Amino acid sequence: MPRAPIVNKMKKKLDILVVGAGHAGCEAALAAARMGYHVGLVTLRPDRIGYMPCNPAIGGLAKGHLVRELDALGGEIGFAADRAGIQFRMLNRTRGPAVWSPRAQCDKRLYSAGMARTIEGHPYIELIVEEVVAPIVNKNGFEGFRFADGSCARARAGVLTTGTFLGGLMHTGQTQTGGGRAGEKPATRLSVALRALGLRSGRLKTGTPPRVYRDSVDLTAAVFEEQRGDEPPTPFSHRSQSIALRQVSCYLTRTTEATHDVIRRNLDRSPIFTGVIEGIGPRYCPSIEDKVVRFPDRSHHQIFVEPEGLDHPELYMNGVSTSLPVDVQAEILATIPGFERAHIARPGYAVEYDFFPPDQLRRTMESKAVSRLYFAGQVNGTSGYEEAAAQGFVAGVNAALALRGADPFVLRRDEAYIGVLVDDLTTKQIGEPYRMFTSRAEFRLLLRQDNADERLMGWGVTLGLVAPRALETVERRLARERALREMLDRSVFPVHVGNEVLVTHGLEPVRRMHATLADVLRRPGVTLTMVCEAAGLAHDEDLDARVESDVKYAGYIKRQKREIARVRALDDREIPADFPWARVHGLSAEARQKLSSVQPETVGQASRIDGVRASDLSIVVVHLGRLARNRARPASPA
Repeated sequence: MPRAPIVNKMKKKLDILVVGAGHAGCEAALAAARMGYHVGLVTLRPDRIGYMPCNPAIGGLAKGHLVRELDALGGEIGFAADRAGIQFRMLNRTRGPAVWSPRAQCDKRLYSAGMARTIEGHPYIELIVEEVVAPIVNKNGFEGFRFADGSCARARAGVLTTGTFLGGLMHTGQTQTGGGRAGEKPATRLSVALRALGLRSGRLKTGTPPRVYRDSVDLTAAVFEEQRGDEPPTPFSHRSQSIALRQVSCYLTRTTEATHDVIRRNLDRSPIFTGVIEGIGPRYCPSIEDKVVRFPDRSHHQIFVEPEGLDHPELYMNGVSTSLPVDVQAEILATIPGFERAHIARPGYAVEYDFFPPDQLRRTMESKAVSRLYFAGQVNGTSGYEEAAAQGFVAGVNAALALRGADPFVLRRDEAYIGVLVDDLTTKQIGEPYRMFTSRAEFRLLLRQDNADERLMGWGVTLGLVAPRALETVERRLARERALREMLDRSVFPVHVGNEVLVTHGLEPVRRMHATLADVLRRPGVTLTMVCEAAGLAHDEDLDARVESDVKYAGYIKRQKREIARVRALDDREIPADFPWARVHGLSAEARQKLSSVQPETVGQASRIDGVRASDLSIVVVHLGRLARNRARPASPA
């Protein structure tokens, strides 16, 4: 595969330098380049652009929302997943549509190759194969990066997306190896340089399971529960007309009591339980030894067996993340139904790494300490490809807007899961790897995965990242949806004929003679298809899910919109950057410390900081009023 030319680091000055070519770095580089800026993308391994070191899957619970939102804004991750997807499923269909989430198992080689072609094919992106050891900072902020060979590259803005490489240390049993992931060395000097700038750092941990050779496992055995994809598969991206690759199955099996006995006998060889690992791991994706210790009454834990590609020789053991020694991993596998004769292709391991708490960032992902230096991805303490991609997109867009002298791009919590993600990161204390969940979004009824385009595509067009014709297509669909909702609101349900349809589906007949079609649709178990069948109306199946959701949850949506108006009033109340927190009398000691540390940009953001009480907020609002009056007062004549 041809590679992009390497930048002459000593002579060429770029607009923006992006460090790291993972999911955050790719989105940052593409967003800035597509907005017309020349980008240098720095990586140690140009053969691992868009690499999937963990599970080769995109989307999932809440994460699928992020992917759909990025696609509506002009991001790349959804389109890349569609081109490399080998199984597509809509998760959570048994629950309300607000928490439905798309997920795609991908061919990891095809995903990485496709993303590399996109990156290398852009005329405004050039690769720099080097190790960054320090940012170059002057009194005005970021100026460039210094490399391990002593050379440097200059730029007007920089984005750090270093993943797990800062101070990376891998653990397998008592064996420790420096590295951000298997086969790749750590970046140690950059952590030191960032701390020298006054930035706080912490230590986190993540892990990965053993991979096994596909040909050593009989996936047709009765012990496996086959999980097929949806037919037809639903793409992530508005740019995808269809899914081209063959769809494959994933499989489900479980650990046994014998598995748990092996783990308990060997806890003294686990770096997690011997105190060797100091970093805090993800609560919601623990290692198998964590699960066995934390849930001693559980007789089994689920394991999702997922192919790493159409023709890839390895299977991913989702649910068996571990840092136990290799011989123990082999013993564990032998106790799992279906894996008695499995051969390990690559052992699992844990990796510790430095992160820089994101309360040191503005909502644009820009460092408060160093202007025009942005942070995105696991360096901010997050977990997951999708969370990283979202941050990278926000950082890349805002770096470009800053160079343009334009207003920043900041999404609110009521606009997008991306807004929730960024607000949480920059407001709350991150003590463990952050993962997105639907429960984190208080307005999730309005932030469904199926309406991301209508919420955000206008932003994508404004930024120049989405073609106007795509938005026109969305607007035509919205017009059809409005017409259908209006028809449902004004049309009376034909009781005599319609009740026959309802009874056929095992539902209670309608007693009210003047009930509208919308009234009937709100009843439990009633679908738009049933209502239209009862009324003898044609309908567009593409609109069903969205219109059903809007009608069924109309009361809740109206309530959420009232709450959004209240929150927006707080978020619209800006707090100046030089607000004198130390001189505001009446604040609790905890609130004063946290407000001074986070330096919230709005009253709404201040209200979401842990430890800030309603009484503290009232004092801040009063002081803001005094400050505004003092600044508006004319100066006394000399």
